[in-house]
Amino acid sequence: MQQISLTQVLKDRLTHRMKNIKVSTVGSRISQWGEGPIWWQDQLIYVDIEGHALIELNPETGAEKTYPMGERIGTVVPRAGGGYLCAGDSGIYTFDPETGEKNNLADPEADKRPENRFNDGKCDPAGRFWAGTISTVKNTGDANLYCLDANHDLKLKISGVTNSNGICWSTQADRMYYIDTPTQQILAYDFDKTTGKISNSQVVVDTAAAGYDSSPDGMTIDAEDKIWVAFCHGGCVVRFDPATGEKLQQVDIPAVETTACAFGGPDLDRLFVTTGIKGDLDEPDAGKVFVIDGLGVKGVKAFAFGG
Repeated sequence: MQQISLTQVLKDRLTHRMKNIKVSTVGSRISQWGEGPIWWQDQLIYVDIEGHALIELNPETGAEKTYPMGERIGTVVPRAGGGYLCAGDSGIYTFDPETGEKNNLADPEADKRPENRFNDGKCDPAGRFWAGTISTVKNTGDANLYCLDANHDLKLKISGVTNSNGICWSTQADRMYYIDTPTQQILAYDFDKTTGKISNSQVVVDTAAAGYDSSPDGMTIDAEDKIWVAFCHGGCVVRFDPATGEKLQQVDIPAVETTACAFGGPDLDRLFVTTGIKGDLDEPDAGKVFVIDGLGVKGVKAFAFGG
């Protein structure tokens, strides 16, 4: 009887998955710089940083609702009590989509405007909001990662970063993964869900060593504890095993400025990808939201801000 190795079985499964993959656009909006997708209450919520907008997208109907924000908005998360928590040019603030009311909760780098602004961010499994800043003039080490708890207390978590980007947590909520884009590395931290303490940082993926000269940007995690990274300037999303650093899968996107990704859909088995526009390239679908179907893996639910 012929013996088949486990490695071969896994390769065969991946080949089968790749054959079933379909990449398509959803919705009609063309964002200048789409970012920060998150699946919540049967719709995709995301932002257009340079278009100064927050967007709600129903992938089933293609219906979109756009909220002008009056500033660059780096990220958005839902609030447990309704409405949104946003971070952008003016710091961290709540936003009521029904009234348009904003309420600022924190603005730790007001003295660095307009060079610095908030960029990517997400909520941890305990409902705290983690968001980092970016030095838009690329001053190395001049940005930071912060955490806002349900009592609206803000704490500095990681200093000396340059372009704070993707962040996610393991399914057991004992590890946090984080990207400071210019380092081209994905870091892992031990994470205490009760206290929010992070410790023992280590590089789990070196994307340059993995052969990527583009920039690791937004990130999400699937139910198998594998991380998915969107590569800005690279036109792709890549699945890595953070336990080994191994590249497991790559899906190409027909827009070179691939910015972030999030699982969604009724079964959390569709990977939504935001993109931006590169001005010197003719890419008809650049700036649109893409969806990848047929991956054969599922994501995990998003977390709302507890405050």
